[in-house]
Amino acid sequence: MPSDLIEPDRIVDDQSRRIGGHIRALRRARSLTLVQLAELTGLSHPFLSQVERGHSRASMVSLEKIAGALATSQVELLAAGAAQTRTPEDRRPEVLRSGEGAKGPFSSGEARLLVHGGPHAFEPLEWVGDNTDLGPYFEHHEDEFLYVLAGSVLLDLGPDGDSGDGVLRLGPGDSAYYRGRTPHRWCSADGSRFHLVVVKETPRLGAPS
Repeated sequence: MPSDLIEPDRIVDDQSRRIGGHIRALRRARSLTLVQLAELTGLSHPFLSQVERGHSRASMVSLEKIAGALATSQVELLAAGAAQTRTPEDRRPEVLRSGEGAKGPFSSGEARLLVHGGPHAFEPLEWVGDNTDLGPYFEHHEDEFLYVLAGSVLLDLGPDGDSGDGVLRLGPGDSAYYRGRTPHRWCSADGSRFHLVVVKETPRLGAPS
């Protein structure tokens, strides 16, 4: 029996509606159909349709699959579910206190979104982990910036990276900027815990599917 059951044709709650709407907008921005997203995630087309309409709540396992297929993170999807308190015209400064911000697992580590609910021009994340396996590549349309706060990190930027084979060793104070569609992944260089700040452009939503 699947872990996510389709609920009756009703809005589960406002958070599910907002997350579902963000997934739909991001899917369309990635030029994916629901059928293609189902193939990428291994989740059923009817279930994904229910999630996008806010009629079903995705588990964290399902959100991880959806986030991976859409080249984003569970944290960003969860943040999209937060009530929006600002408009694009709101020019007031925004402060995020320590301990605030959406948190959740991201690949082999844990991430915290360093802004409140959007909209924002970019998405800053605090990322901590101790994984020694590089794992699969991430690849998305948006440019990204990475800064090492602590620890020693191996950053793999694929065969087109500056080091020839694409693998760089970074330490505290080092940073990297890579364009959209650049394959990237990282891990601990020595098994110790590392601490990053990762800043990604916000996806341009609303593109036709």
